[in-house]
Amino acid sequence: MKRLMLISSLLFVSAFVLSSCDKDDDDNNNTTTMYNISGNASGTQVVPTVSGTGTATITGTYNTNTKVLTYTTNWTTLTGAPTMGAFYTGASGTNGTIVGSNWTLGSGLTATGTFSSTATLTDAQQASLLAGNMYYVLGTATNTSGEVRGQITATVQ
Repeated sequence: MKRLMLISSLLFVSAFVLSSCDKDDDDNNNTTTMYNISGNASGTQVVPTVSGTGTATITGTYNTNTKVLTYTTNWTTLTGAPTMGAFYTGASGTNGTIVGSNWTLGSGLTATGTFSSTATLTDAQQASLLAGNMYYVLGTATNTSGEVRGQITATVQ
């Protein structure tokens, strides 16, 4: 009887120990999520609305671990070369707060073109981006505070 109790006890303890082991080789602390970002811009999204035929698009990726946003924006038929570009936090239809500073676009741009860069976001800016409350603006000499604007959408890769 003692022998049966001992064997039963050993089996119970062995089952408990083995069932509590983590056999998953994944790094459980890795919470990196990659997002694709996109957004279409037009003068009708600027507050107040800007008339014109200019449009823009933005595409890129966002890494939640490094908080780095990598993006390319393309624009066409603006009233002139963009003189500024920037990210803002804010919902559609409202003016928001600039994220960081204006983009350094460089010289030699025209009314149709492209620009690529990166931006590092804070925790609050990341939350805005992932909630759909971030947008981008391109301004020109004619429309200095923004000729086109587009909300940014982030979707998990």
